[in-house]
Amino acid sequence: MPNLATWMRAKDVKWFRQPFSKHPRVRIWNAPTQDVPLARMDALLLTGGADIAPEFLHQEVPGKSGLDPDADAVRDRWEFDATKHALARGIPIFAICKGLQVLNVALGGTLRLDVPGHDGPEMKYEDVQQLRTDQSASHRLDRVNSSHHQAIDCLGDGCEIEAWCAADEIIEQMRVKHHRFALAVQYHPERGGDIYAPLFADFVSQMEK
Repeated sequence: MPNLATWMRAKDVKWFRQPFSKHPRVRIWNAPTQDVPLARMDALLLTGGADIAPEFLHQEVPGKSGLDPDADAVRDRWEFDATKHALARGIPIFAICKGLQVLNVALGGTLRLDVPGHDGPEMKYEDVQQLRTDQSASHRLDRVNSSHHQAIDCLGDGCEIEAWCAADEIIEQMRVKHHRFALAVQYHPERGGDIYAPLFADFVSQMEK
């Protein structure tokens, strides 16, 4: 039975229930509700959430008016520690929305702290955002949903872009080179339908190896 470490908000649990229902052998350890023994984990899932607290960023933050007031430094500290642990051990990582940003920052990258046009109500659950995808991408999607106001600026060490937003070149998908499996997406596959199922299936297959 693969053990999966994550920090998942209570309101997000319902979204992940459906994709992981197809993989009932996976045991999910959720840090807000239980102690997670990282040394025993087989994979790490980094999920969406509030902005990363400024003290964890490798950049100046010009004022805080544009930052999410719900930033959670306790969560961020756990996620950066868990990411460092997962990278060192070489276990699979799947990073979603804020998770993509955490992975990028953990590898020394920086963020665009406020980007327009990616959090409209019509985009949250519908696949209306067109992608431009690299030929070598591990997963190729034509359109995805979108719900974020921050994005990658400078890539972290070893990160490689797989897809961009076709409209404004925001990075929507990346991987970490020379890592067994480290896939990060800015969109929300847990909120979508069957087109996103291969991402979860690939992640689970890697943690079962």
